[in-house]
Amino acid sequence: MHLRLDVDVQKLETEKLRKGKNKAEEDLDSLKTDYKKLRLSMRTVGLRKTSKQWREEIQEEKNKANRWERKFQEVQIQNEALEKSLSENRKEKSELKDRVVELEEYLHRHRNRNSVMELRASLSKIEEMKERIEELETALQNCEIRIEYLEANEDR
Repeated sequence: MHLRLDVDVQKLETEKLRKGKNKAEEDLDSLKTDYKKLRLSMRTVGLRKTSKQWREEIQEEKNKANRWERKFQEVQIQNEALEKSLSENRKEKSELKDRVVELEEYLHRHRNRNSVMELRASLSKIEEMKERIEELETALQNCEIRIEYLEANEDR
């Protein structure tokens, strides 16, 4: 149960990271598109900025793009680590399942062996009781014969 929860948590984290990665990729693509549009606008419109201002703005956009690229790479590294961890957890889960099956088989054999031993002990007790009953029946018959004999002698 605990492993299942760990795997579920890791799946959720992996999914969250994938969504973050996709968002980062979309933002990066959006920035690239905006950058291309900006450059096109600069060429066609002439927004009354100096070359220095344009260079600064371009540098800011490049810095933003670089930050997003680093975030993307970090998310990719985290995603790879989580996938490796997930794979290891799946392997461990499989090994634990195999061990549980093995232990269940051992328990079943052990219970069967104990049942057989208990049945043998019960059978032995039953046999002893039968012998004792036969002895008691013989003793009872002997007593009845003696009583009849004594009653017959008493009548005489």
